[in-house]
Amino acid sequence: MTDGHLFNNISLGGRGGSNPGQIKIFSGGISWRRQGGGKAVEVDKSDIVGVTWMKVPRTNQLGIRTKDGLNYKFTGFRDQDVTSLTSFFQNTCGITPEEKQLSVSGRNWGEVDLSGNMLTYLVGSKQAFEVSLADVSQTQLQGKNDVILEFHVDDTTGANEKDSVMEITFHVPNSNTQFVGDENRPPAQVFRDRIMSVADVGAGGEDAVVTFEGIAILTPRGRYSVELHMSFLRLQGQANDFKIQYSSVVRLFLLPKSNQPHTFVVITLDPPIRKGQTLYPHIVMQFETDYVVQSELSMNDDLLNTKYKDKLEPSYKGLIHEVFTTILRGLSGAKVTKPGKFRSSQDGYAVKSSLKAEDGVLYPLEKSFFFLPKPPTLILHEEIDYVEFERHAAGGSNMHYFDLLVRLKTEQEHLFRNIQRNEYHNLFNFISGKGLKIMNLGEQATDGVARVLQDDDDHAVDPHLERIRNEAGGDESDEEDEDFVLDKDDGGSPTDDSGGEESDASESGGDEKEKYGKKESRKEVKASSSKKKAKAGDEDGSKKKKQKKKDPNAPKKAMSGYNFFLQTESEKMKRSNPGLSFGDVSREIADKWRGMSAEEKEPYVAKAVADKKRYQDELSGYKSTSQAMNVDSD
Repeated sequence: MTDGHLFNNISLGGRGGSNPGQIKIFSGGISWRRQGGGKAVEVDKSDIVGVTWMKVPRTNQLGIRTKDGLNYKFTGFRDQDVTSLTSFFQNTCGITPEEKQLSVSGRNWGEVDLSGNMLTYLVGSKQAFEVSLADVSQTQLQGKNDVILEFHVDDTTGANEKDSVMEITFHVPNSNTQFVGDENRPPAQVFRDRIMSVADVGAGGEDAVVTFEGIAILTPRGRYSVELHMSFLRLQGQANDFKIQYSSVVRLFLLPKSNQPHTFVVITLDPPIRKGQTLYPHIVMQFETDYVVQSELSMNDDLLNTKYKDKLEPSYKGLIHEVFTTILRGLSGAKVTKPGKFRSSQDGYAVKSSLKAEDGVLYPLEKSFFFLPKPPTLILHEEIDYVEFERHAAGGSNMHYFDLLVRLKTEQEHLFRNIQRNEYHNLFNFISGKGLKIMNLGEQATDGVARVLQDDDDHAVDPHLERIRNEAGGDESDEEDEDFVLDKDDGGSPTDDSGGEESDASESGGDEKEKYGKKESRKEVKASSSKKKAKAGDEDGSKKKKQKKKDPNAPKKAMSGYNFFLQTESEKMKRSNPGLSFGDVSREIADKWRGMSAEEKEPYVAKAVADKKRYQDELSGYKSTSQAMNVDSD
């Protein structure tokens, strides 16, 4: 590279573990991005105040110290990389990297170096370990010589790590010459006071810019006091204390709830915060929508006019969720995502659904789907392989709901269940408008979404339900309709082999017809016929009830003009594009048919008219033959 160096498989280390990624070191500074997307670190050349090299097992570690007191550790460099990058830093940044040595002796006594907000433990001038004092949540003086450092229990940690530093105890004897005290203040007390001056403990460290008291957080659940500092945000609850660096904040979501007095504010993190063995990549906050606050920022004018110019104002007054999001965005630099063009049937921004037996709402956003509040699930459009609309079994109240299956390119699936039927049209238009692949609808659904949305009483044809019926049991519904028509015409069923007993029943039904009328007579005939058949079946144990089958001699139903067009074009498209799936072929043909003029459709319409005449002629002959066969049988 002419303007810098690019390295793969470089890990960014921290108290909770490390994450692999790619680093670019160029004339403008340093840029590191996590492998697979997510967290990114950008360090401008003007912010770099120190560079160090350290030989660690099997590789080398690059340390970068910034003006804000942050210390980044990048591991994975080769020996030849150290030489080339050292020259690069000298020529480009005017900084000569300092070489540090790692202590591997295993000794647990040595000296402490407090530089900025970093604590380095040295053994014989070699570094054994170092920790950031910004991660210290509490210090305790135990006895006269022991100082205990407690770290934030649920600080931001590596997503794949199970362990992190929780507590360190230092023994500072009275003979210590580094932290000289007196009778009232032993060396351990002096050491603790030095740490408290830079650590995030009590009034020490960085003061909060603004504080929001008693905020309801749904994930992780609890009520917290939220402090927004210059470089991190802090959630203080009765049982938990979270401290999150702004470098871990990936994005903010401001999502109002439809017809509800609350608004979601979601902070997406990478890496996530951790509580026990549970990771939380999303902090889901819930604010009262109509609650108005007035907040004054604890920040001097110089910072407001320089670093945060055009980002923050000295004071804010407005709705609490908007004030909170605006200040957090100005401090962290994270982007805010709000609802896009999608509107539900209730004129909201989300649809009610359930995921993993948890009820919630699904927000279709411009570049993603977000299910809230539990489990908070963010699905980027670019991660989706296809979506599939699934309907409940026909009949009953379930006809008023449908499911939405989202399958990712990683083969992971999310099933959003119990979405109200009147949201079908809105979701379909949104998903198709985003160019996402809809797996199972085909051309009939794209033309007939309105028919799918009709009420049950309208006798609408749902193409997806028809497909389910066909897969489950063939054309049973069609057989029942044909049998009913033939029975209504008193012609009998062409597959009926009940024998003479049914004829006797028909004769007895003739007297009943005069007494009760045609409608009741038919019911009585069927009931009588059923009883006689059951009795005959009991007398002859070898007989079994046979399921009715569709007559193979029945004429083939007429095809529509579109079906003729589909038949012709699908063969052409399969020959020219053998890799296309059935759904893609059907969708392409349906789009082509809709774009054709009446003149272009005329040949296929003519074929449909001719085929309809053929079907009517064959059906008349088929009925005559069926009736003749029944007469001969009787």
